[in-house]
Formats: sequence, structure tokens, C-alpha cells
Amino acid sequence: MSHATDYPITTAVRFLREKNIPFEAHLYRYVEHGGTAAAAAALQVPEHAVVKTLVMEDERGRGLIVLMHGDREVSTKELARILSVKSISPSSPEQAMRRTGYMVGGTSPFGTRTDLPVYAEGTIFSLPRVFINGGKRGFLLSVKPSDIRRALSVAEVSVGILPVSAP
Repeated sequence: MSHATDYPITTAVRFLREKNIPFEAHLYRYVEHGGTAAAAAALQVPEHAVVKTLVMEDERGRGLIVLMHGDREVSTKELARILSVKSISPSSPEQAMRRTGYMVGGTSPFGTRTDLPVYAEGTIFSLPRVFINGGKRGFLLSVKPSDIRRALSVAEVSVGILPVSAP
């Protein structure tokens, strides 16, 4: 696993520095549509420890962020039930970028353009370290999950499901 000593100073990095949150930077070759599996393979870490930042919205267009294990999907039906809304769906890439200031594939929950509620799969907090996007494609930050809680106002949820295998 490579630790980057020369890494981009993104909005996410500035945000964590302002909050005195320690992190390690990890650069890797970004693979289009490779997702967390490609990132985990490049950094030689379990995909379960790579946390994806998903920008979603309810039926009224109100945005939110979900932090989920890389090897899990979000049960949008369960999340909608927990939030007492009719439905939750992924935001379009354009809307996600407007809300966060980050390109899809480089979305970090830290230092977003607009203040969005953050919901995190509760089991993330039982891991010793997680790898989360640093605000640029091919750039992950490893942090203690407790530091995510210190940096952001996070509501823990249990909405992770195993991906449905292709037939």
C-alpha cells in the first residue's frame, strides 16, 4: 500500500486539516467505472474498508449523502422508510456535482459545496481504518471511522445490503 507524500490539496484535505483530523493520503490509477473494487485492488486493502460517498435525494429533490462499504449497496427502500420519505434515489452526476463540488468518482463527504445530511452505515464505525475519497478521482484518504464522526454530523443507519449477483 503506497502512502502519498505529494498529493493534491483538495477541499476535502483543507476541511480535514481545519478540523485537525489526521489522515493518510493514497493515490492510485483511477479506472473508469472501476469503483471501490478497483480502488481496493490498487491499494491492496479489503473492499469492505473502502467507503463510497453516494449523493442521493428524496422524492422532493432534497439531497443527502450516504457512506457505505464498497462491497455493499444501499437499500434505498429501507433508507426511505427510516427517513420517513416516499423514495430515495441516486442524484444525477450533474446534480451531485452541483451539491458537492466534486466530480462523480471523486466525491468526498468532507468540504462539500452545500451542507448535506450524512447517513453512514453503522458497521463502518467498527473498522479500525477506512479509505474514503479525498475529493479527486484516484485519491483516497485513510482515516479512523471515529474521526469521520468528529468531522461530520453523521446519523448511523443500517441500510447496507449485499449486491445482487448477475445470473
